[in-house]
Amino acid sequence: MSAVLTLATPEHFDRLDALVAAFHAEEGIDLAPDARAAGIQPLLGGIPHGAVYLIGPPRAPIGYVVVTFGWSIEFGGMDGFVDEIFIRPGVRGRGIATEVLLSLPRALGEAGVKALHLEVGADNVTAQRLYTRAGFKLRDGYHLMTRML
Repeated sequence: MSAVLTLATPEHFDRLDALVAAFHAEEGIDLAPDARAAGIQPLLGGIPHGAVYLIGPPRAPIGYVVVTFGWSIEFGGMDGFVDEIFIRPGVRGRGIATEVLLSLPRALGEAGVKALHLEVGADNVTAQRLYTRAGFKLRDGYHLMTRML
């Protein structure tokens, strides 16, 4: 199956919001609909902080991936963070996420992104295998730490 990526725009909000709500329900992320919309909508307006790509046909997407952008002296320039990736449960296991995670870094690299990061749960062995197949590696001695503001 081909994982066609389409840059999401404001007209895709309703379809994307439904996918994000499904992902959040699956992951136990409790976020009010208005807060979820506040996180999605600026990315659809073309702000420089990130992008959302629909996976599959835009009229009936089977998933999405969100990449946010930052700057890293260590990595020599712009870096990206896969904030969320979701494939509908009914079409998982067909290599779609692997295809996305192999093609997206190539495209981002051509656009000047120097490194792509992601976060994975320590007990999520399935996702760890997927990310390893796609070329991601654990960074020895590093842990993602967060401070809520």
